[in-house]
Formats: sequence, C-alpha cells, structure tokens
Amino acid sequence: MVLTISNQTARRLWLNSHGLMEAPTGPVNILQTIKKLGFVQLDTIQNVVRAHHHILWSRNQKYREPMLDNLLRKDRALFEHFTHDASILPIDFYPMWRRQFKRLGDKMSRSSYYRNKIDDVQLKEIRDRIRAEGPLSTQAFDTKIVGEKKMWSRPPHKLALDHMWYSGELTTSHRENFRKYYDLAERIIPTEIYEKKFNDESQIDWLCHAALDRLNFGSLGEIQKFWAATDNAEVKTWFTLAEKKLTQVKIETSNGEWVDAVATADIEDRIAKALTPLSRLRILNPFDPAIRDRARLQRLFGFTYRNEMFVPAAKRQWGYYVYPLLEGDRFIGRIDLKADRKKGCLKIEKLWMEPRINLTEKRSEKLNSELRRFARFAGLEAIDMQNAENVRTELT
Repeated sequence: MVLTISNQTARRLWLNSHGLMEAPTGPVNILQTIKKLGFVQLDTIQNVVRAHHHILWSRNQKYREPMLDNLLRKDRALFEHFTHDASILPIDFYPMWRRQFKRLGDKMSRSSYYRNKIDDVQLKEIRDRIRAEGPLSTQAFDTKIVGEKKMWSRPPHKLALDHMWYSGELTTSHRENFRKYYDLAERIIPTEIYEKKFNDESQIDWLCHAALDRLNFGSLGEIQKFWAATDNAEVKTWFTLAEKKLTQVKIETSNGEWVDAVATADIEDRIAKALTPLSRLRILNPFDPAIRDRARLQRLFGFTYRNEMFVPAAKRQWGYYVYPLLEGDRFIGRIDLKADRKKGCLKIEKLWMEPRINLTEKRSEKLNSELRRFARFAGLEAIDMQNAENVRTELT
C-alpha cells in the first residue's frame, strides 16, 4: 500500500532535514551541521556575507566565520570539491567521492579547449613546484592567455590547477581572503581516509542512499541531482536493486496534486518525529541548500525563485541579490539587501511579500529582529532604509 504524505508534512520533513525547524541557538557543531546537510556551497560573492557563512549562520546564529576555516585548515575535517557547484563536504565522504574525481577529471581531459592549452610538461612543472614549495595559489604562477581573450578564458596554469583539483590529485589546503591554496591530496587528506577505497558500485550505492536520506523522499531525478556525482542510468540501476528496501509514497504538492516518489524505509518514523514549525522568520541565502532545487521548491512550497545575479539588470524581475524569507514552514516573501561597508550599514533596497501575505505589525517586528541579527553577524552597525520607500513605513 502506497503511503500518502500531505503537503504540510512534506514541507516539514524537508525543512527538518535542513535544520530550519529548530531555533538557531544552542551549542555550535558546524561539522555535524554540514554532515546533516551533506554539503555547503561555496561562493565568492560577498553581498552581505559570503553564502557559505550565511548558510551555516542560518542554522546556528552563534556561528562565526573562523570556525569554518579551522575545520578545513587545522582539523582537516572537511574537503572541497564539486557537487552541482564548488562545495565543502565532510572528510568522511572523501572515499565515496573518488568516482567524482574521475568523472570530472576525465570530462576536463576530453575538452578540446583544455587539450589545446595544457600538456603533461606543464602539469609536471606545477606538480613539482607544489611538492617542493608547499601549498600555492594561482598567484604563484604567471602564464598568460594565448590568442583571443573571452569572458571565461583562463591562463594555462589555472586550467592545469583546475584539472588536478577536479581529478583529485590536488586538494584545497586552505584559503586566505577566500583565495584557494592547492596542495597534493596525499599530504592533506588524513592517511586513513586517503587510503580507504571502495568499488564504483559501492560508491553509487552510498551516494544514492545518502541523497535520499537527506531528501527524505523524492524522484530518481532528485536523487541524481542531489550530489550530481552519478548519472540518470546509474541511479535507475541502483533503484532496481534497492527498491524493496525503500518506501513508495505519494506527495501532495502545494497546489493539491499528488506525485509519485520514493522515500526512506523509516519515513513513517521520520514523520512521527518531525518538529512543528517555529514562528521565527529567517532570511535565507540565495545559495541555501533548502532552496537549491527550484522545481522542488515550487512543488512543495509554491514559491517561485531564481537567482538573477547573472541576468542583465533590465531583465531582472526582482534584483541582483535577493534573499527568500522563511516564516515557520512557509516562504512569505523576498528582500533585496546589501552591505554598505563604508557606512557600516545594512541597506534594504526593496521588500516583496507573497500573494495573500500581509506585512503585519507582528511580522514586521520579527523581520526587524532578524535584520538586526544579520547585520551584527556581518559586522554592520545600522540598518538603512532610505531608498526603500515601499517598506519604510512598515519596518521601524
């Protein structure tokens, strides 16, 4: 018999798995948070704070930025690599990531652009320098782009470092002001982790089960997209072998339709233990893993969201860096914020509430409180609403 899961229950399961149903307080355990999420995406843009720091702060507001660097640089409890994008992952996952090293390394090797720019001699030169000198950043090398310069063109040394990083030969040693330093993986990854190896089938099995464990329920496509370390055919083959240990479910969408999905074997126990939502209002980052799958976000919450950073300004519906607003288990709006470091303030550009959601006095107070907390985390002393004509009278 197929288990049916109401939309409200589905939303709560999803937010529970993302640590967004609990108060963001208590003892700080960043490594456990990252393990629960699976990964945290890295991003260079510092609109208010960088995305990875905001994501972790959203789960526990006692988090401070040096904590992440300590886990990577000192404790070697994390490593960096590529899921759907550059991310930080728990070091325990490293043995199950070897197929991803091979997949992405091989993909880059097959690229005609790469093959025309890099040869084995250049790779050896970079490898030998890192071996002799220790961790190096791209600034330690000075090769130049040959031929026509295009937007995404990269000099040969950066392509070589990319290839060795994607293939797992190099790994991130540490970062300074977000600049990445590369070292030989064998010197950085703890020996007991580095020497542990599993065959390809075991890695696929782990990746699929670990994805579903964090999704709670989903389609095979959602399982594949979670890590982006398998292809659709591999997930289908895995499912034929694992199906009897999983639960068939129907999920109610935000518009009342029912869709088929597969869930963990213990899904009923998870439903029973799922926390009820707090009334707290949270400002989420555009790269937050809870909203990364836009189709799933729309299906579960009826919330349409897209990142418009790389959309020409004239074509943006919302703005350059717009943050979703989560209240309890509903997305109630979005807000355009940015930090003005010179003035030491958090600037509110614009606020949009979702249809049939009013900015009541109580809701305004909650948003104000979260804005003040976010500003303090970013090291800003004030909130500036001068240009936000549509919210000035409602946010005080």
